[in-house]
Amino acid sequence: MPVVFVPHGGGPWPFVEMGFPPDDVATLADYLRSVRDVPPAPPRALLVVSAHWEAPVPTVMTSEHPPMLYDYYGFPPESYRITWPAPGEPALARRVGELLQQAGFQTAEDAERGYDHGTFIPLKVAYPDADIPVVQLSLMTGLDPARHIALGRALAPLRDEEVFIIGSGMTFHNLRIFRDPRAAPIAETFDAWLRDIMALDPDRRDEELTRWSAAPAARLAHPREEHLIPLMVAAGAAGADPARLAYNRTFAGLRLSAFHFGEFRAS
Repeated sequence: MPVVFVPHGGGPWPFVEMGFPPDDVATLADYLRSVRDVPPAPPRALLVVSAHWEAPVPTVMTSEHPPMLYDYYGFPPESYRITWPAPGEPALARRVGELLQQAGFQTAEDAERGYDHGTFIPLKVAYPDADIPVVQLSLMTGLDPARHIALGRALAPLRDEEVFIIGSGMTFHNLRIFRDPRAAPIAETFDAWLRDIMALDPDRRDEELTRWSAAPAARLAHPREEHLIPLMVAAGAAGADPARLAYNRTFAGLRLSAFHFGEFRAS
């Protein structure tokens, strides 16, 4: 299976009108709809690492029927009626825990947590029928990039077990300047750096990702890096597979990118 890192956009878009430019909404939605066609065959399950869940140790959802977690605020009432009833898969959750423990990680389980909007928004676009089992895995508090690359490497065997690994975040995430004209050049600058380092050979790519905060405009693009860290997990799970720039457009005037790994790997 390939691995992908996708931008999940802002809040409950595109299911609620939020004033984003229609062309931007259509383009990102079209990209996300294409994600289900990235694997060469339908996966048996998805493993999603969302920017919107952090825990002291990697924590995996174990519910057979995860609820919805509307982890956004101040939106219209219909934002809190969005549904996406994809089933969980406890067996995959146990397998994730086993792989991480074998790699030296302490782990935890959560049988109550629901899908946050970093999962249900992009996947409701990509898999509108909610017809595939999904397990969500947390980030680790501290957001250490090298540890998250190592986390991804520990998960890599799942790719040979028909599991499609998806990192969900954003290549720009600074809500304090979201609608400020100064945000666009900041997003362009950081995204250009990111595109360059993602084109490097995988070892150098991962090395540069661990030093992301020294990049041009890095801390202006990501005052806090939780939306970038799912990319580290995806890169780790990709191993020796190179990255491909799969989406690079503006959304609400801000440059965003998506990266795919291993799409052309021989079977």
